[in-house]
Amino acid sequence: MKDYTQNFVELIRRAATDLPVDMEGSLRKARDKEEEGSAAESAFDTLIKNVEMAREKSTPICQDTGTPIFEVTIPVGVSMRELTDYIRQACAIATERAYLRPNAVDPLTGKNSGDNTGEDYPTIHFYEGDDEAIKVELLLKGGGCENVSAQYKLPDSKLGAGRDLDGVRRVVLDSVYQAQGKGCAPGVLGVAIGGDRGSSYVKAKQQLLRPLADKNENAELAELEDRIMDEANQLGIGPMGFGGETTVLGVKVGTQHRLPACYFVSIAYMCWANRRAQMEINLNTQEVSYA
Repeated sequence: MKDYTQNFVELIRRAATDLPVDMEGSLRKARDKEEEGSAAESAFDTLIKNVEMAREKSTPICQDTGTPIFEVTIPVGVSMRELTDYIRQACAIATERAYLRPNAVDPLTGKNSGDNTGEDYPTIHFYEGDDEAIKVELLLKGGGCENVSAQYKLPDSKLGAGRDLDGVRRVVLDSVYQAQGKGCAPGVLGVAIGGDRGSSYVKAKQQLLRPLADKNENAELAELEDRIMDEANQLGIGPMGFGGETTVLGVKVGTQHRLPACYFVSIAYMCWANRRAQMEINLNTQEVSYA
């Protein structure tokens, strides 16, 4: 297989320095809703200026470039080992070029590897697909927003949350309230219902890869997404907790089958810098495209 290391470097550069169009557009719309001269409007002006400068200078949108999470779909017969090597090499090169900040720290020694590689770092998930193409989605998940991510076990008597979609709504809104502007609001919420404790968080983060305009195929979940977003924006927390009309920019919900004894709801909170990018490698033509 051809060496795609440099293509992965370019994917990382795009994710780290060029905020997706839909995210930038949502920031601009949110700014227009705020009162003129307010702290919220000023905060949005700063965020938008930051987005423009990062794109122009090809520098990271945020000083915390986050954990690189790769979702990779491959055709039958493609080597996961080779692709893993390319991804790890790309992370090291991207760190050297300052697209990524060195973020991989050994939990026992406290030593930073210096190149964003380490034990199970970066995060890479592989899936087998039917197309003759390698499809890669990359999410850069910052530490501040990761710290305010949350997981609930239903029923939750304190919140009056039962094992139903209304219970899900209650705990998701509680997670936004508990964050209180931390994690660099306004945020995007990736929500997973079901699964076990581990798989539920993975599913929640995968929701963050969905475009903001993406409509949930399940009508009940689509309605839930809209309601949570509307009610979260009535909390008045606003950008960076300064108050205002916009606390959440998007809500995306996915589900998994669960054990009878367990009903987990996981919320992957993502900051306004929802850094995601896609790459597709056509193995027949060797053409590489980015989005």
